[in-house]
Amino acid sequence: MGTIAVAQRILLELVHRRRSLILWAVFPAFILLLNATILEERAQLSRAEAYQLATPITIVGAALFFSCLGGSIATVVAEREQKTIKRLFLSPLTGLSYFLGIFLAHSAIGIGQTLVILAIALFFGAEFTGSFFLSVIIIALSILSYVGTGFVLGTQIAKRTEDVNALIATFGVPLLLLGGSFVPANLFPQSLKDLAFWNPVFHINEALAGTMNDTPWEEVSYHFTFLVIFALVMVLGGWLSYNRMLNRERSL
Repeated sequence: MGTIAVAQRILLELVHRRRSLILWAVFPAFILLLNATILEERAQLSRAEAYQLATPITIVGAALFFSCLGGSIATVVAEREQKTIKRLFLSPLTGLSYFLGIFLAHSAIGIGQTLVILAIALFFGAEFTGSFFLSVIIIALSILSYVGTGFVLGTQIAKRTEDVNALIATFGVPLLLLGGSFVPANLFPQSLKDLAFWNPVFHINEALAGTMNDTPWEEVSYHFTFLVIFALVMVLGGWLSYNRMLNRERSL
């Protein structure tokens, strides 16, 4: 019940801010159009092929990254600033329930953005012949990873709402660039390819692109395994960071 209550509260606040809700839908759609246009022109692809290739990286880099990672950081920081977090001391809500509540809320936002992106891609003729089931699992693991990372950054580093943009700019943009969300990773020099190997965004991009476009499992399995491990580590890190934040807030 606590998990559902947290998710409902976050989503209701978003619905009340209709402008934010509209922008959450417009932003990934705009990035998809840009990515597809660049791929179509520079790689000499058909429009359908360009949208087929642009869709996975847009889902990972524009939709899920900013709504789930940036959104979870903003949620945690705002609740601490508004003293909402103090009320948790008076409730039986556990750290896991709070984490899952934020996960569900941002999952709903991320899934909505994903559907917008897919609808546009299908409208322009893109065809996705890969595994729907595996693609859904990878998207869920990506959301878990981003929300967990957002918990760690939001509870341990960000102190004010103003810090959110700085964190996204400092950590997020380089990770997206190095992960192949804006420039295809196969165009990287070898030094950047070696560095991208340690970037979770790179593995998420490769795993989702592979499963959506029916790449042989042997070429996707390593990226998928990396993502599973990273998601578990981030969930554990987010839970520990939450408990550490609560202990710190109690002492204030």
